[in-house]
Amino acid sequence: MKFPFTPLYSTKGGHAYLGDSLSIMRKLPPESVNLILTSPPYALHFKKEYGNKSQAEYVPWFMEFAKEFHRLLKADGSLVIDLGGSWQQGRPTRSLYHFELLLSLCKETHFHLAQEFYWYNPAKLPSPAEWVTVRKIRVKDSVNCIWWLSKTPHPKANNQKVLTEYSPDMKRLLVRGYRPKQRPSGHNITAKFRDNGGAIPPNLLSFGNNDSNGYYMEACKRAGIKPHPAKFPIQIPQFFMRFLTDPSDLVLDPFAGSNTTGEACEREQRKWIAVELNEGYLEGSRFRFDKRNLESLLPFNDDIPEKVEEPSLVSLFD
Repeated sequence: MKFPFTPLYSTKGGHAYLGDSLSIMRKLPPESVNLILTSPPYALHFKKEYGNKSQAEYVPWFMEFAKEFHRLLKADGSLVIDLGGSWQQGRPTRSLYHFELLLSLCKETHFHLAQEFYWYNPAKLPSPAEWVTVRKIRVKDSVNCIWWLSKTPHPKANNQKVLTEYSPDMKRLLVRGYRPKQRPSGHNITAKFRDNGGAIPPNLLSFGNNDSNGYYMEACKRAGIKPHPAKFPIQIPQFFMRFLTDPSDLVLDPFAGSNTTGEACEREQRKWIAVELNEGYLEGSRFRFDKRNLESLLPFNDDIPEKVEEPSLVSLFD
């Protein structure tokens, strides 16, 4: 089928659309997407230039999108949402809006909570300033919740694709060998303890978000385009793409912002659809697909586009 919208720009792997993602998603066929991965606007007290809802209206607003997410995902597909927390206005206590959203997604839209993840940003500045740096009665808020949800209890996933390097202690242990015994916790470590190529990562992801001199930021500055003020690090979408999808699978980001998800898809050889309401942000995101940028960290060096293509109606569903 042909997608009945013209993208603002396209690459060999995907399309970036300017507009309302609800309208665009409603034109997509059911069960056509392998992964929906997004970082929507958070429920903050102060209005941001990229648009955000209040805590009171956030869940009903988001649930309209959730219905489309459920319809679009394949049976073994996943929904991954990066969602920062918020504080109650004028009080040093936390909002529950992101937990209320999780409950609504599971109870009303019938998603399954596959696993909760937490993104620790060591580069985050001390906040909220009123309670952390002025009154000094709270510690800095530097962890975001990332909800991994699925249509069925058994979504496609493989933790062998996201193994991390063994610690120095583990490497020494693998060289020396391990005598089977019961640990104080009661776990029995058997003689099958061996080198599996890496360690299974935890559900705490530690990635800094201080790429102030990165290619995208520098290119926006040269072009006189204001960059998106709330980008997440590319390692987050890369992790979940490797974990939950295969090459050529289709990934959708309905709140694309500067289209970090699309860039990650190009690097990981996934197809992608990005939707963003703000034309300035989407125009600036073109720089992510410059050949020089993609070559910097691209694990696959084939088929790197020389430049972003003109808008087309190439189908991602063929």
